[in-house]
Amino acid sequence: MPKKIDKILLFAVIILSLFGLLMIYSSSNIWAEYKFNDSFHYLKYQTIFFLIGLILMYIVSNINYKFYYNKSNLIIISCFFLLILVLIPGIGNIRNGSRSWFGIGSLGIQPSEAAKLGLIIFTSKYLENSDRFIKNYIKGVFPILGITLLFFGLIMLQPDLGTGVILVMAIISLLFIAGVNMKFFIAGGLIGLIGIIVLIIIAPYRMDRITSFLNPWSDALGTGFQIIQSLYAIGPAGLLGTGFGNSIQKHFYLPEPQTDFIFSIIAEEFGVVGAFIVVGLFCIILWRSIKISLNAKDLFSKYLSFGIIFQMIFQSLMNLMVVIGMIPVTGHARKWEKITKVVETVINK
Repeated sequence: MPKKIDKILLFAVIILSLFGLLMIYSSSNIWAEYKFNDSFHYLKYQTIFFLIGLILMYIVSNINYKFYYNKSNLIIISCFFLLILVLIPGIGNIRNGSRSWFGIGSLGIQPSEAAKLGLIIFTSKYLENSDRFIKNYIKGVFPILGITLLFFGLIMLQPDLGTGVILVMAIISLLFIAGVNMKFFIAGGLIGLIGIIVLIIIAPYRMDRITSFLNPWSDALGTGFQIIQSLYAIGPAGLLGTGFGNSIQKHFYLPEPQTDFIFSIIAEEFGVVGAFIVVGLFCIILWRSIKISLNAKDLFSKYLSFGIIFQMIFQSLMNLMVVIGMIPVTGHARKWEKITKVVETVINK
């Protein structure tokens, strides 16, 4: 490990990861037993990913961050071609209605995840070199915004609105930190609102998300099903919840309990206390990461660290808001067909 390490940040990350492993088992054991005849199926895979993550964390922590600065152009070009390759039938795999995966056996890799990090690295270098004229929209803002929208467009071709929004918001946050005039964000917000309306118009299933968000009971066995079951998990949990392993909603009521909606199971089994502990750990990670960003020695490392933590926190916040019904659920229409089939199968049995 490097000589200087934020022990509080490391501790928060490790505790959150270990608790995540615990909840992966609790939320998935029923479904894993039914589908794979092995209640530990998802836990095994996630444990492998956790160990790989620890190894990669050690390796990356010993790489000088200037390496990413020097290789930023290569990184962004590689991410661009990966986003194109995944759209080609036969190369990219379709999961839940989106062609956003490269399949490797039973595993999968999403190039959009690499693109989110690669764009932050490239933007951090760009902003450091453009610091003198960043307030000039034509010379400073529009070039990087154009690249961001290009990446957003490729991700929307999959389509994956949630990932695209997270990518754009991370770059917008970096532009804000760099000192871009507030008028730009006001105008950008209006344009973004129009863009969202257009995206809804060209893909009517997104309007179903809005309708189910406003009144999930209007389609209780379709687009509103997942949020209804999520609220059923969170609502009755109380202060301490039902206890570890005692979730009712994971018994084929709540789709994706071990992935998108795992926070619902956490709240159900550990109540308000458990939910606040998880949110508190994320707050600690945010606090220590911002401190690291503010103490950065140069602009590139400052932008890089801030961009990474903002992206992670925004993604976590967006997930929590979906789970508790504050914003519409994202996803493709075919995912909802899959959910309906699961419901029908359970009801028939």
